[in-house]
Amino acid sequence: MKKTLQQFAGNLTDSAKDLAPIVLVVAFFQIVVLHQPIPNLEGIILGTGFVLIGLTLFMHGLKLGLFPIGEVLAFSFVKKGSIFWLLSFAFALGFGATIAEPDLIVMANEAAKVAQLGGIINTDNELNNYAQTLRYTVAIAVGLSVVVGVVKILKGWSIQYLIISGYLLVIVVTFFAPEFIIGIAYDSGGVTTGPITVPLLTALGVGLSSSIRARNPLIDGFGMIAIASLLPIIAVMLFGILQ
Repeated sequence: MKKTLQQFAGNLTDSAKDLAPIVLVVAFFQIVVLHQPIPNLEGIILGTGFVLIGLTLFMHGLKLGLFPIGEVLAFSFVKKGSIFWLLSFAFALGFGATIAEPDLIVMANEAAKVAQLGGIINTDNELNNYAQTLRYTVAIAVGLSVVVGVVKILKGWSIQYLIISGYLLVIVVTFFAPEFIIGIAYDSGGVTTGPITVPLLTALGVGLSSSIRARNPLIDGFGMIAIASLLPIIAVMLFGILQ
């Protein structure tokens, strides 16, 4: 219990250090540059406190839960020796983490609203279907990306060739994709690097590479997030082409 409280206090200090530059920048421009008092100061202080506590609890939860479970499960599947279940777990982890990603939910809803304003979709039902289809497209693509990342670690493939090939494919598909979907597609790659997906994929990659002989966690354990950012771009552009 004492150790947990010490860890929480450390996370609280780290979160305060992370938030401090943002608070200082906003206060500097509001007071020094604009020469205006900060509006609703009590509400801002209260909100900042909530953000500090929420960020601390989130980081504490990652360290206690998500990081260890990713590493333990990766080690367990390697020990079990079943490639099928390891790849199935990798896909499910990537899909599940992405479908719950808050960034993706916001982006899909905004993309659907813009598509409705642009006359691409008309009814509210079509709007919801568009947003849901976009989310599932990105989530499936990330799931497949994690599978590719796991295979990379198992086979010892070089990350450079995968990334270069991926970006070349992105460029090719961009020429054929409808103009309205290109920006959404490129942003879809960015939202996969959110607060849920990154810790799980990082833990999986490091845990898996640590569990396999002749694999270096520093060299082989990273790069999965970069792969996971590429396939969603391609998938969403294909979604726009086939729509």
